[in-house]
Amino acid sequence: MLDTTNNSIADFQADIDHAISAIETIILGKSTQVKLAVCCLIAGGHCLIEDLPGVGKTTLSQTIAQVFGLAFNRIQFTSDLLPADILGVSIFDPEARVFKFHPGPIFAHFLLADEINRATPKTQSALLEAMEEKQITVEGATHRLEEPFFVIGTQNPLDQSGTFPLPESQLDRFMMKLSLGYPDQRAERALLSGGNPRELMRGLRPVISIERFLTIQAAVDNIHCSEPLLDYVQLLVHATRNPGLFVYGISPRAALAIIQASKAWALMDGRSHIEPGDVQAVFNVIAEHRLTPAEQHSRSTIDLVADLVDQIPIP
Repeated sequence: MLDTTNNSIADFQADIDHAISAIETIILGKSTQVKLAVCCLIAGGHCLIEDLPGVGKTTLSQTIAQVFGLAFNRIQFTSDLLPADILGVSIFDPEARVFKFHPGPIFAHFLLADEINRATPKTQSALLEAMEEKQITVEGATHRLEEPFFVIGTQNPLDQSGTFPLPESQLDRFMMKLSLGYPDQRAERALLSGGNPRELMRGLRPVISIERFLTIQAAVDNIHCSEPLLDYVQLLVHATRNPGLFVYGISPRAALAIIQASKAWALMDGRSHIEPGDVQAVFNVIAEHRLTPAEQHSRSTIDLVADLVDQIPIP
């Protein structure tokens, strides 16, 4: 039964702000990335974090799961990891004389796929059905995953040894791609002079129940998106499909993700409707990992997407 009390926009905003404040007691100096990750979570998407080892990707994931009270599993992706290690396997029970399915670590509210690009494409593809349909199929039998279900994938830069690029179909399942980067001097000093973040996490308590979280997710769907806003999103989406800019444009799945993430951003800002600024706040992190510049461009995807946002007029 979902919580039906304190369901105004202001109440939802206050709950989310409380959660973000709790996360930022552990993750220092990364307010934008924390807010985007929480936006992705309440929008029902999945998040990919690419960065160097040791900058806090795993810590961010564990902190978010703990603050939202979500059952957490972590899988360390390696080159010898098999799909069954993620999904589970059927084992013969000699007493009952039947095969029984033993669920894998994917059966959790929050799955951290750590260093996902160190696994082979075959193993990476084990997540495709789960991330899109929130179910898995093993030996012809379909198993539903728990609600909510959220994946954070972390990956190291592709120029590091032992990495495999994620296929386009896998990248498209991730609503957002974020990068944490190095902390600024002030945040790093606070980190060095404070306690060990992993020790601090042990004292962290959930600030939102699963029932309340599901209520917030349902509220995202009720945020209003006007026709002019839909026009604006379509202009942005169609601009990426210019073969003179990118090899391929972003997909309808990505367009839906832009709308859903914009609704979540508006809710986090205490509004019941989307504004152009909400779209602009989430567009880059949704579009960039799905796009590859055309051969004639020497500029980066980040720069091309930023120019595109600047050039497309707001209807």
